Amino acid sequence: MSKRHSEPQKSLFREYGEALIIALVLAFFIRTFLFQAFTIPSGSMLETVQIGDYLLVNKFSYGVKNPFTGNYLIERDGPQIGDISVFEYPGDPSVDYIKRVEGLPGDVIEVRDKELYRNGELIREDYVQHIHPTTIGRLDNIGPVTVPEGEYFVLGDNRDNSEDSRAWVTVKRKAIHGKAWRIYWSWDSEAGRPRLSRLGHKVE
Repeated sequence: MSKRHSEPQKSLFREYGEALIIALVLAFFIRTFLFQAFTIPSGSMLETVQIGDYLLVNKFSYGVKNPFTGNYLIERDGPQIGDISVFEYPGDPSVDYIKRVEGLPGDVIEVRDKELYRNGELIREDYVQHIHPTTIGRLDNIGPVTVPEGEYFVLGDNRDNSEDSRAWVTVKRKAIHGKAWRIYWSWDSEAGRPRLSRLGHKVE
């Protein structure tokens, strides 16, 4: 091949290479600091979030974290009551959980016969379901517990089928990835088809 023909080809390879590098850098930036995809493998958040839902989590909602240390580079307001957050499971940081924030630092949390009390006030939870409403289990009476500074008390909406802060107390802010934002895909494995009506649904 002549030098005249090889130079344009090298230029084309270089352009492709540069475009690939830029795409990888952008993907890393978006995944690390802005949004990350998560799947829902269990029913602990039914009916709010379904098994087979694929979520985008807003990682910027609580600030910007150093991807290597987990410390905040830019800190924003922390999780708020009612936020559905994705975080590292306290018993195994390699596993991610999704739950609803029900207690902020300093709050006193108590569960009495399945009912949630925050700072002595009974909380109305229209989003919660109890699949065993008349059975009182070991997690249906806990506390009172004061949420430590920099930590959060989280519960699953499918309360009778959720391992949450009633079992392992609280979640550190550093372990929280971000706030669940929208469903970008949903697959009903039993029916063998997508749940098209859930696409784009805001998680709340």
